[in-house]
Amino acid sequence: MSKPILVIKFGTASITRENGDLDETVIAGIARQVAELHEAYHIVLVSSGAVAAGRQFMKHYGGTISERKAAAAIGNPLLLNKYSRYFAPYGIAVAQSLCERQHFSGREQFLQLKRTYEELWANNIIPIANENDVVSSTELKFSDNDELATLIAVGFGASLLLFSTSVAGVLDREGKVVKQIDEIDQQALGLADKEKSALGLGGMVSKLTFARLATRMGIRVVIFGIRTTDGILQAMKGDTGTLCLPQPCSIPARRKWLASGSLVTGRVLIDAGAQEALEKRHSLLAVGVKEILEKFEGGEVIEIVNEQNIAIAVGRAKLSSDVLEQNGKQQNTEVAHADDIVLL
Repeated sequence: MSKPILVIKFGTASITRENGDLDETVIAGIARQVAELHEAYHIVLVSSGAVAAGRQFMKHYGGTISERKAAAAIGNPLLLNKYSRYFAPYGIAVAQSLCERQHFSGREQFLQLKRTYEELWANNIIPIANENDVVSSTELKFSDNDELATLIAVGFGASLLLFSTSVAGVLDREGKVVKQIDEIDQQALGLADKEKSALGLGGMVSKLTFARLATRMGIRVVIFGIRTTDGILQAMKGDTGTLCLPQPCSIPARRKWLASGSLVTGRVLIDAGAQEALEKRHSLLAVGVKEILEKFEGGEVIEIVNEQNIAIAVGRAKLSSDVLEQNGKQQNTEVAHADDIVLL
């Protein structure tokens, strides 16, 4: 691509008022700042807020799954209309992109999505992505739009991913913004207070979890407060929020897709010896699998966790979990080849 790719995610708490209504002042500010960046970047906006925009039209809204889907159906065109209205003065058109998890789990579907975005960018149009809540199944939905933004950023090879929040950034125990995180390890993840950061469906736990994946795929991530003056522009320069530094990464696009976009269907727990072998870029052998946590079929993508129950890799299984249980102790039985394993 002729320009670097920038993905910016806006959560429900970022673009709504306390009563749940869309905050048009924030949306107007988004349009103004993004317009300044439009010439220099191919931009994807990932925006929540459809349910918030639509639920006011429903009688006795209670937040059930069917009610949320109905509210999303009402709110999606309303949300896009707001963005379209505030981008119009800058001569920028926007397009709606309602995504489902399966669009990323299948390589061909993912590449079609990518080609569609490239066509939009070629015509100077900004895609605005959101989960297709109206039809997404509860089993195959995104955990939240933080995941959707990360899958787009990793899959499309973005250079920068911005997560906007209703707070100023990642806060330390004294409530001060952490300016920079060199590597998102367990200590960094511990900064997210699960009780105090329940923003929408995500929160700071979600943002740091997906920022960890993005940075390990070589993407710079900034978590910043949307209500900071010129927050987007300041975050681009690293002058506000929390900068999460990218880690060295040279893996090809297909394996990046495997690490982020593939739909994980199974999980295995491995021992320390197997973990050491994976870190040396060897294949996963059955002898190193201590437990099958979730069943899978041959050819499906599995998550590989260590003895501390931390996900350390994903890989494409060569055999099913049933076959693994039956023949697992045979010497040199290969569960996943090194070329089909990506360390996280």
